[in-house]
Amino acid sequence: MQTDDDLQQFEADGAPVLPRSPVQGFVTHDGARIWYAAFGHGPAVILLHGGLGSSGNWGKQVPALIAAGYRPVVIDSRGHGRSSRDSRPYTYHLMAGDVRAVMDEIGIEKAAFIGWSDGACTSMILADEHPERVAGVFFFACNMDPSGTKPFEFTPIVGRCYNRQVADYAALSPTPGDFQEFSEAVGLMQRTEPNYSAADLGRIRVPVTYVLGEFDEFITPEHIAFLAANTPGASRIELPGVSHFAPLQRPEQFNATVLSFLAKTLPAR
Repeated sequence: MQTDDDLQQFEADGAPVLPRSPVQGFVTHDGARIWYAAFGHGPAVILLHGGLGSSGNWGKQVPALIAAGYRPVVIDSRGHGRSSRDSRPYTYHLMAGDVRAVMDEIGIEKAAFIGWSDGACTSMILADEHPERVAGVFFFACNMDPSGTKPFEFTPIVGRCYNRQVADYAALSPTPGDFQEFSEAVGLMQRTEPNYSAADLGRIRVPVTYVLGEFDEFITPEHIAFLAANTPGASRIELPGVSHFAPLQRPEQFNATVLSFLAKTLPAR
């Protein structure tokens, strides 16, 4: 599988198209219509994308999970991709509720979670509040309190990802002209949430692996170390040579790390 370290391919073409699936659709929950799709057979693995993105960003991960004997499930977060939203401010708790609604809709009692950026935070909210639904969390590239972020810099790589997000939103969203308002609403949530203390992290009782790219543009490695030190039984991994966009940049490396986590947390039958 080719690398795309500078995201030029992603900006131009997007991620590979997700496989076709007969198990897809919308669930109406808490003022929004949430799109989902499930693929393959085996233990359920729910992939939650980052802010401003969509499920399509997992196009380099879903086939690898199917081949390894898992049932990957992708969800467009409220207001992202094909999903709608209401007028309320974004919160990670709202998005966690949406995920549980999808799990209920398609009969998934428990799943492992692969969370990328905002999706990682949503996964941890679920692990905290509904541990009976969470087999483990692969927490990639996010913070659990606002102190964990770096000063924002609009680098060329960030710009290429942003351009693709704008294009994908226009193509997929039920409100294609509202990207600026959507972006501002998501940004407000990211700047003010979540607010987990060391004591809050100490409540987590599901397996968690904290993962960060060596050159992540947004999250400090010190914060990831803090999260790992204060979450019971957690482990920490640094992915060399990649940034916040590792699943797109070097998918073979990222996928191998995910499958190693799953082999320990939720082995394929």
